[in-house]
Amino acid sequence: MKSFLKITRPLHLLLAALTYTLGASIPAYLGKPFQSPAFSLGLAGVLLAQLSMSLLAEVFRPHNEPLVEDETPAQKETLRNNALYISIAALSSTAFIVYLLYTNHVLVLPSFILLLSSFILIILYAIPPIRLLNRGFGELTLAVHIAYVIPSIGFLLQASENHRLLSVIIIPLTALALAYFLIVNFTSFPDDQKYERVTLLRRLTWERAVPLHHSLIVFAYVVFAIAPLLGFSIFWPAFLTLPFAVLQIILLRNISIGGKPNWTLLTATALAVFGLTAYFLTLTFWLR
Repeated sequence: MKSFLKITRPLHLLLAALTYTLGASIPAYLGKPFQSPAFSLGLAGVLLAQLSMSLLAEVFRPHNEPLVEDETPAQKETLRNNALYISIAALSSTAFIVYLLYTNHVLVLPSFILLLSSFILIILYAIPPIRLLNRGFGELTLAVHIAYVIPSIGFLLQASENHRLLSVIIIPLTALALAYFLIVNFTSFPDDQKYERVTLLRRLTWERAVPLHHSLIVFAYVVFAIAPLLGFSIFWPAFLTLPFAVLQIILLRNISIGGKPNWTLLTATALAVFGLTAYFLTLTFWLR
């Protein structure tokens, strides 16, 4: 049970639920009526999609890589098969939810395109021969899915049409998500080298990845800072996480120049920057 729970990546599910709720909270701020059935069906759909994304990544993991530590060949095969069956069931359930959304007249063309994009990203991320996870683009795909596609689905199921406020939120949020997943690459670097995994970090090398990480953080907060110039003055809660972002940059810089790494603190800080930014913005939109 613990082995299966691990490969479902519950943290990714939690982040997906958070970003979906963020997207769904924006239309209410813009004066749109909140639609509970659409919210519930959409939330179930994106969580099942994210679950299948995590499971399929493990199903098609190379056979020389363990799914969990100290597993026997029989346990590995059983776990792989169970993950495949559940991922197929999750995708089938998502398709049924899309049908329910259509029959309830809340599925407009833009939201259908995003739901289709979610499915395509899952396939490209996890399944050979493309399997972006093994080509150094898995982190980017994961960031786009959780921080861009999922909140957009939440927004469009409520609003039925796009709005520039959504873009001003999800673009910097995607940058913070990519910075977080890049930090995860740093912590898993020895194992990635051992099993010759082509992660974003290994593709870029440390020399390029560290400046990219810093640039993603700076870019996100610059976008939040100029949002008032675009007519949106509601982004101040995003700056509550700025101290964590500064700490994140300092910690990674110290490691890159030879300092003793504290991977637990660095990972927790990166997660806090992404997760708390999404949470504070969600809370702000719900309370307005």
